[in-house]
Amino acid sequence: MRRIRAVVYKEMLHILRDPRSLAVAVLMPLLMLLLYGYAIDMELHDLKIGILDEDHSPASRALIRELTSSRFILDSGRLESRGEIEPGFRRNRFRAALIIPPGYSKSLLRDPVTKVQILIDGADGSTASAVDTYLRAVIARVNRELARSSLGGEGLPIEARPRFLFNPQLVSSHFIVPGLVALILIMICTLLTSIAITREKETGTLEQVLTAPVRAREVVIGKVIPYLLIAAFDGLVILVVGHLVFGVPMRGPWWALAGYSLLYLLISLSFGLVISAFARTQQVALMMALMATLLPTLLLSGFIFSLSSMPFALQVISRLIPATYYIEALRGVMLVGDSWYPKDALVMTVMLVALMTVAIRGFQDRLK
Repeated sequence: MRRIRAVVYKEMLHILRDPRSLAVAVLMPLLMLLLYGYAIDMELHDLKIGILDEDHSPASRALIRELTSSRFILDSGRLESRGEIEPGFRRNRFRAALIIPPGYSKSLLRDPVTKVQILIDGADGSTASAVDTYLRAVIARVNRELARSSLGGEGLPIEARPRFLFNPQLVSSHFIVPGLVALILIMICTLLTSIAITREKETGTLEQVLTAPVRAREVVIGKVIPYLLIAAFDGLVILVVGHLVFGVPMRGPWWALAGYSLLYLLISLSFGLVISAFARTQQVALMMALMATLLPTLLLSGFIFSLSSMPFALQVISRLIPATYYIEALRGVMLVGDSWYPKDALVMTVMLVALMTVAIRGFQDRLK
């Protein structure tokens, strides 16, 4: 323990002698959370829509009124003819257009299916899909109400009323923020340890530590502890900010959140030590850390894209990414209120043991 304390003390001195790096390590996670939290928004806002009413009936006006009363819709004005639609898209006057054909109101009473036409700018695929889903839902609701009123209050035989559990308003930040926490923590932790160790390689101070009468595992533990304290503070800050600023609920116990986060932080720090064993310069360590954490966590961990929709090969790769398990546990604790995710805890523990073993062996090789 005395040798570990000596390594910890020496590492803390290095950190305190570089206040700019310490400030970056503390402030960067908060800035990243605020930046990405507001930038990554899957909800529709201020959707410009053009409307062509060829029916001019009370039913068509009711549909238009319901559609344009939404806070997500910006009414771009009425169109006079179909010839205005394509130029309107090209000039970015609107992102979607609704055409209510002649005979719309009569079709509501006569036909089993009443059709209107929706034209959507497909250049942005993800937005187009969200627009399509939203407009279809609004139109279906209005048509259902109109059909019910036309039946003299008898109503329709079946009406599905979905209820969304754990996120009733489908607020995108409740889904995004737990993933952001995982992304920010693994990036910061990996960068902190990998760059710190390679900096010591370049200055020669690492060789002085390795020639001291300490074991490899004592060096690894002593170097991890100071950065674990910084990372734990970062994690606490961004979780509190995510709760207070973005309104992400905390339904599960804090001890479960702390336990999963501790495992994840240790994995991330150990991964940085592994990178430092192979990187000779700070620039190489920086590139390796970013490539190994940013894109895999962003694209393959379930942060944004569902794992079940990925090809099988990518699903296999996603199971090798620590953030996959941390995000699943984090969302479960924060949104669902559950605390028991044994599979995620077990896999993260195995990953931690494997990475720590590789890091210790890397330092043992340098001691020989």
